[in-house]
Amino acid sequence: MIYETLEIVKDQVSKYLEQKTTDANLVVLENVSKHEDPDTNTMNDKVVLSLLNIEEEIALKNNPNIKVKNGETIYKNAPVNLNVFALFSANRNTYTRSLTAISFIIEFFQSKKIFTQVNTPLNPAIPALENIKEFRFIAELYTPTFEQLNYIWGTLGGKALPSVVYKISIVKIESDALLEKGTPITEVSGILNNIT
Repeated sequence: MIYETLEIVKDQVSKYLEQKTTDANLVVLENVSKHEDPDTNTMNDKVVLSLLNIEEEIALKNNPNIKVKNGETIYKNAPVNLNVFALFSANRNTYTRSLTAISFIIEFFQSKKIFTQVNTPLNPAIPALENIKEFRFIAELYTPTFEQLNYIWGTLGGKALPSVVYKISIVKIESDALLEKGTPITEVSGILNNIT
C-alpha cells in the first residue's frame, strides 16, 4: 500500500499543479538521488516525489484484530500502521519555477489534508490503483531541522533542490492470511460456590 499511496498523492498533486501552471504530468514518482544521472531524463523540469522514510505508528500497534463474519470469529494479526515521509523536490529548469512549484504543493496540502475513497477519485490510467476499495490517510507538513535537512541531502547524494517533506499517516498494510477461525462465545455458564 506504500506504492499505491504515493501514486494517489502524485496523481492528486500533479492535477493541482496542472491547474496552476498548465504543465501536465509535472510530478513523477522517482528516486531523487538520481536526478543528476545523465541516463535519467524523466526528472528533468519535473517535481520529483520520493519515499524518504517509513516509521511504524506504535500507538496503534496493540489493537486486537478479531472480526465476526457469518457467525464465525476470525482471528488475524493486527495490521501494520505506517507513517510515510514523502519528499517533494522541485527540479524545474529555473529556480523561480521550482520555488513556485513548492509553494503550490504546500497550497494543495493546506486545502486537502485527508484523503479517502470518497473525496479522492482514483485515476483509472494507473493500474496499481485498480484493486483499491478503501483507503484513508492524512498528509501533514513535516519540517526537518537544518541539520536533518543537511543529512537528508547528503544521503541522497549532494546537491539540494527546493523541497518540502510531508508525513503521510496512517498507511495500513494488512495481509489476508488468517491465524484461525472459531465460533463466537454467545453465553457463559458455570456454578458459583458460596465463599464465606
